[in-house]
Amino acid sequence: MPATLYERLGGGERIQRLVTDVVENHYNNPLIRARFANSNRPEVERHVFEFLCAGSGGPQCYTGKDLVTAHKGMNINEQELVAAIDDILDAMSRNGYDQAEKNEVVAILYSLKGDVVRL
Repeated sequence: MPATLYERLGGGERIQRLVTDVVENHYNNPLIRARFANSNRPEVERHVFEFLCAGSGGPQCYTGKDLVTAHKGMNINEQELVAAIDDILDAMSRNGYDQAEKNEVVAILYSLKGDVVRL
């Protein structure tokens, strides 16, 4: 049986390191950092960790809001979505992930575009 994306991402400990770098990138990205200015960083990291783990086949449960509810009223545009995805890819590169895992994560993220981007 092929390994799950969760397993290929290295399990919880390695995913936590990835998430820490992703969130750091988001907080420093001039295109989206204002979206995080008043957020609770540990809570953001916890929800991103849970979401990524649960969505990739891990045992963790996601306890946050669904994507539509979480992003309702934010009027996120496609440029901001791309900036967030670029942050994720940068963090994946810095954490030594292979192109196959990057491609799979990007495909998943783009599949969720309709739940996040509101034009």
